[in-house]
Amino acid sequence: MWRTRAAAACVICRSLTNSSYGIKRKSPLQNLHLVSRSIHHPYYPSSKFQRPPLRISIQQFSSLNRLPLHKTKLLNVKHGYQSHRNFWLARLASRLLKVRYLILGSAVGGGYTAKKTYEQWKDMIPDLEEYKWIVPDFIWELDELVDFEKLLKALPDADDLAKLMPDFDKIGESLASLKGFLSPGYNLVSEVIGASELLLLLGSPGETAFRATDQGYDNDKQFKKVSDKEKIDQLQEELLRTQLKYQRMLERLEKENKELRKLVLQRDDKGIHQRKLKKSLIDMYSEVLDILSDYDASYNTQDHLPRVVVVGDQSAGKTSVLEMIAQARIFPRGSGEMMTRSPVKVTLSEGPHHVALFKDSSREFDLTKEEDLAALRNEIEIRMRNSVKEGCTVSTETISLSVKGPGLQRMVLVDLPGVISTVTSGMAPDTKETIFSISKAYMQNPNAIILCIQDGSVDAERSIVTDLVSQMDPQGKRTIFVLTKVDLAEKNVASPNRIQQIIEGKLFPMKALGYFAVVTGKGNSSESIESIKEYEEDFFQNSKLLKTSMLKAHQVTTKNLSLAVSDCFWKMVRESVEQQADAFKATRFNLETEWKNNYPRLRELDRNELFEKAKNEILDEVISLTQVTPKHWEEMLEKTLWERVSTHVIENIYLPAAQTANSGTFNTTVDIKLKQWTDKQLPNKAVEVAWETLQEEFSRFMTEKKGKEHDDIFDKLKQAVKEETIKRHKWNERAEDSLRVIQHNALEDRSISDKQQWDAAIHFMEETLQSRLKDTESVIEDMVGPNWKKRWLYWVGRTKEQNIRNETKNELEKLIKCNEDHPAYLANDEVTTVRKNLEARGVAVDPCLIKDTWHQIYRRYFLKSALNHCNLCRRGFYYYQRHFVDSELECNDIVLFWRIQRMLAITANTLRQQLTNTEVRRLEKNVKEVLEDFAEDSEKKVMLLTGKRVQLAEDLKKVREIQEKLEAFIEALHQEK
Repeated sequence: MWRTRAAAACVICRSLTNSSYGIKRKSPLQNLHLVSRSIHHPYYPSSKFQRPPLRISIQQFSSLNRLPLHKTKLLNVKHGYQSHRNFWLARLASRLLKVRYLILGSAVGGGYTAKKTYEQWKDMIPDLEEYKWIVPDFIWELDELVDFEKLLKALPDADDLAKLMPDFDKIGESLASLKGFLSPGYNLVSEVIGASELLLLLGSPGETAFRATDQGYDNDKQFKKVSDKEKIDQLQEELLRTQLKYQRMLERLEKENKELRKLVLQRDDKGIHQRKLKKSLIDMYSEVLDILSDYDASYNTQDHLPRVVVVGDQSAGKTSVLEMIAQARIFPRGSGEMMTRSPVKVTLSEGPHHVALFKDSSREFDLTKEEDLAALRNEIEIRMRNSVKEGCTVSTETISLSVKGPGLQRMVLVDLPGVISTVTSGMAPDTKETIFSISKAYMQNPNAIILCIQDGSVDAERSIVTDLVSQMDPQGKRTIFVLTKVDLAEKNVASPNRIQQIIEGKLFPMKALGYFAVVTGKGNSSESIESIKEYEEDFFQNSKLLKTSMLKAHQVTTKNLSLAVSDCFWKMVRESVEQQADAFKATRFNLETEWKNNYPRLRELDRNELFEKAKNEILDEVISLTQVTPKHWEEMLEKTLWERVSTHVIENIYLPAAQTANSGTFNTTVDIKLKQWTDKQLPNKAVEVAWETLQEEFSRFMTEKKGKEHDDIFDKLKQAVKEETIKRHKWNERAEDSLRVIQHNALEDRSISDKQQWDAAIHFMEETLQSRLKDTESVIEDMVGPNWKKRWLYWVGRTKEQNIRNETKNELEKLIKCNEDHPAYLANDEVTTVRKNLEARGVAVDPCLIKDTWHQIYRRYFLKSALNHCNLCRRGFYYYQRHFVDSELECNDIVLFWRIQRMLAITANTLRQQLTNTEVRRLEKNVKEVLEDFAEDSEKKVMLLTGKRVQLAEDLKKVREIQEKLEAFIEALHQEK
């Protein structure tokens, strides 16, 4: 008992001496209880002799601990002990101990209960660490922008601030009394009691709530016991209201932050801020995916970069979910028909304006205007239809679309065609298999986030996509399940427990990271995104599914869905992007090694660079056409033109005129036929010859190999350019009219000025006649068969028809020998005579065969006679100058060939001028246009520039570009962390 009272006395003493406001005192030991001095201070003697008086120092404390403090006065306290004055302290301590134990017990119990309740509420409140991006960047950069050291130096010194402080000496004197020590302690005890009472009222669900007050056990009978069910229902309703309240507050803050960020971004666009904004992470990542989509993976380089793949049954609401995430009605819509015919890659990023643009176009569609939205939907539909090949329903070609706007979650989504179970009329037979193969190709990427969309208004047993997703991701480590049309499901489903089973992942044979329920409209395609969001919030706020805890608050609304998908996407990106960068680095090393081994002396030129090189070579070759000498052009033109018109000149002009009786008739016939020929055929034929000559020269320069510098990789491209240029080039139509006049004047001239021209005409005539005679001899040999020499040397014989023709030839030669001036045509009686003579020798001959054989025999005879006459005319220039007066020699045929020869030379000269002055330049212009068209047509370049070397260089360039962009993206990703 003595020890208990002594301990209590010490406790009371310490509580009294330590209770102060900013003042710490050292109490004299003499004021303590006697028992306390003897037990707790054994070193202090209990004798009663007098000691010198002690001084107690009072030390002031302040939050500004660096300030110099004023000196304090020392209080004189007499030592000594008076027992009769300290008994009331023991009695007061014994009474206060009862209250203290009650208070401490209540505080401990209430604190435990409050801590338990606090942990439950803490779990319910969402983690706000994910919303750090809402705070503008300049807040986090204040330490870089503001120099706090200079700011501290600008503040006043501690001495100056100390002068403004109150006088603590006077405050210490006013607090010296006992009442000043005890009153704060009582106030603190009352606050603890009130806090304990409040914490006890916030007990956990299922427990009985008690109200504790300072009245002690007298109020225990008034405690009210509440049933567990009522308490749980009350807490759930309160929790739901609180969550909705915080959700609205969060949305309001996000809206305000959205507007602020919009203003900041607009100011950055106008150049108000001096700092240069870098390209956003999502834009950098989207560029990598765009390059990969164009990458021709001939070396089996797989793309395992993360993306969000949106899959679902047809009409399950995939497009609506995407539009809610993008906050715009950007996709074409149809009732029950397939609208998504090809994969659409949508890159969502934050920007000052809500706009959309395609990867290959610079036009921006303002998503706040209905006209631009309609144009965007129409453009997407046109691109989808153009990407679908003939005879197909869906396409594997990806359409890349970028959507920017304030408050959009950064991610890359790929909308795939809806999975179907039946191929309807109008679809290709392989549509179902094609859609499955496209979906599997995107979902088999181990780093792809699968966003599985399921229609909640239909029976779960009709789902097709869930089986497909479970095959691709059986563990559900990268799948997010979304149940759409929950409003219809709640209205139509008889048992709401099925919805709960779906969201809990117990109904479908698949696993997922998370399950969400959303409402994306009321079935009206003209609804705005804002109205749909309001309808969705109102529905879930009043939904029984949420009130009865079948659905949790964080599992509903497209807003929570977009946040969750964005978080999963970036988590997957951070986990896998470095691994993918290493994979492309290894691929690059392999390709570079292959190039060094196969093409050690060639530069690594990709398809575009090779096209530019080929373009320069082709243009150089076209320019080289202007370097062709005029002599070469004229020789080629004259030779080609004569080859084209020689048959007409011999057969239709010279031979008929040569059958005339005298020179006058000969010249008249020649003039008439030359005039007709010049008016109708000759100019057109000359232009054709000139165009063909230009084509031959152009083709020669394009296909000519230039030794070691020749690169056969350009042959296919050059051939295509040549063919397309020739197809486009048209000769000047007015060239024929001017050429006709020139040719007519040339043929009218008959005056041979000198002997050299006469000899040249004779030489030209001899060459022409000898060439015709050679051709005629060849025809006759084919008709009658080999002669006796070839039959003996080469052991060949004649056919029956050849024997008949040989007999006919011999009979006709006899006829010509009898009459050397025989006309060109065989009379009917002569035909009969020849036929009878042959029949007499046992050879049956048809009259047509006789005439056909006669034509060749007489032709040979005439050509030989003409050559003999040409030889005689070598000395006839003198008689020509005298107009063949007093001479039996007539050389009118020599004059005819001179006129033809002169006409050919003049025509060749005229055509050469047209070629060099006009047509070559027009051809060069056409070549440039063709090359420009080919440069814009990537498919044409791929088709024309082919080969292992081109493909290797192209892959090497793509892999390098991908690796560089991935490294830049990774660096920016680390900087953002």
